[in-house]
Amino acid sequence: MKRVTLIPGDGIGPEIVNATLKVLDAIEVDIDWEVVNAGRKAYEEEGNPLPEDVIESIRRNKVALKGPLETPIGSGYRSVNVTLRRIFDLYAIIRPAKYIPGLPTRYTDIDLILIREGIEGLYIGAECSLDPYKHHSISIRYMSRDNCKRLISFAFRYAIAHNRKKITLAHKANILKETCGMLREEFLKEARKQDRILAEDMLIDSVVAELISRPSKFDVIVTSNMFGDILSGVIAGLIGTVGILPSANIGNEYAIFETAHGTAPDIAGKGIANPSAMILASAMLLEHIGLTEKANIIREAVKEVIKEGKYVTLDIASKLGTTPVSTSKMAERIAEIARQKLEES
Repeated sequence: MKRVTLIPGDGIGPEIVNATLKVLDAIEVDIDWEVVNAGRKAYEEEGNPLPEDVIESIRRNKVALKGPLETPIGSGYRSVNVTLRRIFDLYAIIRPAKYIPGLPTRYTDIDLILIREGIEGLYIGAECSLDPYKHHSISIRYMSRDNCKRLISFAFRYAIAHNRKKITLAHKANILKETCGMLREEFLKEARKQDRILAEDMLIDSVVAELISRPSKFDVIVTSNMFGDILSGVIAGLIGTVGILPSANIGNEYAIFETAHGTAPDIAGKGIANPSAMILASAMLLEHIGLTEKANIIREAVKEVIKEGKYVTLDIASKLGTTPVSTSKMAERIAEIARQKLEES
């Protein structure tokens, strides 16, 4: 039995995590969950949003499933999520975005993977005011060649392993010549070694323009930290809702799986949050630990429920003009279909 760290999270986190466990139980996933708390809940209980037992649990288990976390103001952390990535050297963030039939969107041919750098760039938080009146400030965009090299190498390996035909580097090397320039250099070096996949590099503004007008042009996109964060929002909009966008934080030794969205405090506790992104994140986790068949069953079950349109939460139902169901009800329907698929397999 595989032991995995489980962090319920804040806001809608516990609701969508519990919904996800229903689906995993339905397909008899053999996982021993080690539950620990981080974020606001941990801060209120222990005075620390990232207690040592959370770090030690992930160190032991190597893999974690995490609900969205809130970083309380005054807790001593800029971001708990960013801190976790840096502690465990999770340098690659993977966000697969795919059109799901039944969900009204402008495009029906979207099937792309975004790979975002996870531990460097502007998000290291190295910024300060240059004068006591805070009229002038500076932020440092730190990037290292070793990290650029391993990110690019990972992106090519991941793309090839998932039978992708093309990989695109999104950058701004024409202006950010040292940082983006270095990332581009490593991309072009790796591209020259590869003959199994088409490689191209594009300026980030051109990538955004093409994503909005012709998203099917892209297969795999690899980019730096902040650009990747922004592109995550773009691709979430293209597929209809951030509620179906999962995320995986990957390093050489550790991996943490989560949603691409936040805690959504405005709807927390109402039982209306879409659990799909969390459920799909669990599918990424299953694939990571070798349970690919069950991961695919989950993906197909989510797809069928959304296509069916009768058991979907408010964010989707409002687009379909149907009556929404609760987080729990949507998860139960996904679990039901997943169970049927398991029995048929």
